[in-house]
Amino acid sequence: MKVLAVAAPLVGHLTPLLPLAAALRGAGHEVLIATGGDAAAVDTGGIPVRDLTGPVPMGRIAAPIALAHPRLIALEMTGRAGTRMVGHLFGAVAARMADGAVALARQWRPDLVLFESLAASGALAAAVVGVPAVLQESNLVDGDELLAVTAADARLRRVLDRYGVEALRPALTVRTGPPSVVGERPGPRMRAVPSSGAGELPPWLAGPGSRPRVLVSHSTIGPSGGDPTASVVAVAERVDAEFVLVRGRDDRRLPPNVRATGWVPLDRALEHADALVHHGGAGSLVQALACGVPQLVVPGAGDRRHNAELVARRGVGLARPARRISADDLTRLVGDAALREAAEDVAAEIAALPEPASLVPTLEALTR
Repeated sequence: MKVLAVAAPLVGHLTPLLPLAAALRGAGHEVLIATGGDAAAVDTGGIPVRDLTGPVPMGRIAAPIALAHPRLIALEMTGRAGTRMVGHLFGAVAARMADGAVALARQWRPDLVLFESLAASGALAAAVVGVPAVLQESNLVDGDELLAVTAADARLRRVLDRYGVEALRPALTVRTGPPSVVGERPGPRMRAVPSSGAGELPPWLAGPGSRPRVLVSHSTIGPSGGDPTASVVAVAERVDAEFVLVRGRDDRRLPPNVRATGWVPLDRALEHADALVHHGGAGSLVQALACGVPQLVVPGAGDRRHNAELVARRGVGLARPARRISADDLTRLVGDAALREAAEDVAAEIAALPEPASLVPTLEALTR
């Protein structure tokens, strides 16, 4: 079986697809990844990658959308736009990728297309060549909803009309969010396998510390807001804990219980951490859930408010605006037994979900 795996041209959109893509390859199937932008340079473990776009100027793509929808962009920056803004943005991105994805599918002739929630170009390519499309959720928002709002964008709608495709309907949607966090959704479930890529931990992070350890992380997508670092540093001395600024600056003015490190694999660092403070990105959130680590999430743009609210509702952590993070919040984060118990319960729930390899026979059956 030949499988074309399609992801939007951002690192955080490709990496969730890699475990299932690797499982398919491990079962003897031929897998080709189609993406672009920074995602085209991701270490895929040897799975070949086709760059459909080259560099992708997300800012230039977003600018005319923001000008056309000023009220919506204001809501989006606080995470209150729902899925409307993301539909416009990734509809435009999918329209940009569409011709390349269709041409590749026509030339390579896959038997099945696997695509993530915001890579509607994958579903389009599958429809054009007449093979099943499988949507794998790439974040905590309902994947079918994201596909629907993306396909409704006028730019992508024009492309669909040009190819004579009336609607994008996946044959199957694979759910990756733990039900107690995201709710029940129809379709097979699969365990999310968090990974932060290759790299070694410094020896002092590769084991437990003498005090509770709190990792502090921020977005990898530039100055996108919601960085909790400054607020944590400001109150750290009043908390009986060790704070590690992941990807932080090595600043000599840091308090004595705060250290900075460069890029480290967050999933491995979490194995010896007691809490995580972060910007609300789905990747960081899922990694903390899988490790059973309580987290403080900063509500912010895009899906980050939604993610923060899920964390607070499930009781696995706290939701706080960056400027309002207090010493009491951080003390509770490392010392509240209820938060720890809830986080460990969700980690056990995730561990009990089917592993990616178990989905391979289901996907194989779609092509018979």
